[in-house]
Amino acid sequence: MATLGLSAADKDAVEAFRKDIVEPSMTKLVILDFWAEWCGPCKALAPVLEKVAADYADKGVLLAKIDVDANQFIAGQFQVRSIPTVYAMFQGQLVADLTNARTESQLRANLDQILRQIPVQSDAADQAAELEPLLAMAEDVLAGGDAERALSIFEQIGDMAPDNAQAAAGRARALIALGRLDEAGAVLDALPGDAAASPEVERARAALGIAQEAPSGADAGELDALRARAAGGDMDARYELAGALMGSDREGAAQTLLAMIAEDREWNEGAARQRLLKLFEAVGLEDPWVSAQRRKLSAILFG
Repeated sequence: MATLGLSAADKDAVEAFRKDIVEPSMTKLVILDFWAEWCGPCKALAPVLEKVAADYADKGVLLAKIDVDANQFIAGQFQVRSIPTVYAMFQGQLVADLTNARTESQLRANLDQILRQIPVQSDAADQAAELEPLLAMAEDVLAGGDAERALSIFEQIGDMAPDNAQAAAGRARALIALGRLDEAGAVLDALPGDAAASPEVERARAALGIAQEAPSGADAGELDALRARAAGGDMDARYELAGALMGSDREGAAQTLLAMIAEDREWNEGAARQRLLKLFEAVGLEDPWVSAQRRKLSAILFG
């Protein structure tokens, strides 16, 4: 903003704007709220802006309130014609007009979209970078079959980031592998709303559902008996065998269910297909193995 020909008060306002808003916007996303004391809609919107800004503070979002009566020059520079007017600024440039986002959900949706597109520095991003190698190590340990050690690592990560969805989901999957199903359920149930709806947690819930459905205490002899019954074509036995295998032999479970679907896709109201989809969800829909099995399923259903 040029300052030539400005009054001393306007120069002070420009300098304060640079210091309090433009400079922080070099690394943060700044929400500019143009308001006035006499403006009723401004007062109605203020709690929404303040709550969302507080919730997004660790994501690098700041709220700057600009009284248009006290800062007429600044408001004029932004061509504010009515209030409330709400903009988002990053690196000294306006990146979005948030004026029409009058509800908390609308504002959050707008901010989420903006934050995906710009390199904002934030505590959350810094923490994510710090946790990433620890999470990868824990996942590798769990995949290697050492559920006890994996559980310990996930618990340490949870102490650092209690609401981290990936850590909580990993902890739950480690507990499932150890047969501690009630504890796994408690971990997932304790998560807040946003984390509870994450793909990682949904995957852990699917894995828990599979473990809860599996026959308890099934040993090698019981599995052999199930296989013998299934070999005779008994659909109930094949379905039960697939359930028993889902926690330990996903390939065997998938092949059993695919064969059932190929033989009678409508059996028991499509139960085999539903169980197969639950297995896909537990493994992870982006997993290459799941993609291969889904192609097999499609070939059966639409071939």
